[in-house]
Amino acid sequence: MLPATSKLCAAISYRHLRNMTGLRRQAAVAISQELSKLAQRSAGPSAWINRVRRRSSLLSSRLEETPFSEMEMSYIKQGEEALQKSLSILGNLDGWKTETLVGNGDKVLSKVLPDVGKVFRLEVVVDQPLDAVYSELVDNMEQMGDWNPNVKEVKILQKIGKDTVITHEKAAATPGNIVGPRDFVSVRCAKRRGSTCVLAGMSTKYGAMPEQEGFVRAENGPTCMVLRPLAGSPSRTKLTWLLSIDLKGWLPKTIINQVLSQTQVDFANHLRQRLARTVAAGC
Repeated sequence: MLPATSKLCAAISYRHLRNMTGLRRQAAVAISQELSKLAQRSAGPSAWINRVRRRSSLLSSRLEETPFSEMEMSYIKQGEEALQKSLSILGNLDGWKTETLVGNGDKVLSKVLPDVGKVFRLEVVVDQPLDAVYSELVDNMEQMGDWNPNVKEVKILQKIGKDTVITHEKAAATPGNIVGPRDFVSVRCAKRRGSTCVLAGMSTKYGAMPEQEGFVRAENGPTCMVLRPLAGSPSRTKLTWLLSIDLKGWLPKTIINQVLSQTQVDFANHLRQRLARTVAAGC
């Protein structure tokens, strides 16, 4: 069997056979079987057998991975960039000014960044556990238009791995049509680190979704939502939302600031109502 295995492994080295996944998997299995036999013939496998066995196991696991194209990798990197930039902005606590303060404790802060422009920061507490909030915002993101009147539609255009998606979002018209129809094409990534979840995103280019008739293609990002269990009350969730949007078009800054600040406050209220209905329906 060893000579046959050697020939099989040697075949992989030829350039025109390197992409034959089935052959490589067969080689990995054969190597593993031979190493097991060698181990059984002796009192204990030698160090080199152990090393090769580990490498063989690693090869087998890598064969099961789905390779990403160059374009997909660029989207993954954009999502990671949005996450890092957003967390960096939120991590700097200097210079934030209060835009809105609601009686229930919800508040919207803002500040102007030289390379980004004006950004808004929503801080709220939701009376639902983190997993429920995460599920609504990530797993059910395409249903957001059902419960958030400020959103007309969210559609996932492409999923890349387990963390990254490309989305197309249509914003609903504002009261009095102060801000006309806007849409966004975004790359989003969701990361969970211990008890903290970060949902980050930014605008991107996607060939299959060019600018739509009747909509102004706005841009967002870097933007993110950070979810954490509330200290001392793990059944409640602290939500921080960093919002950075360029609505494009000729709009006075005072109107933009008012619309974006109110949009965040409204979002928190609609999210609470949605979660409450979901919980009630599950009882």
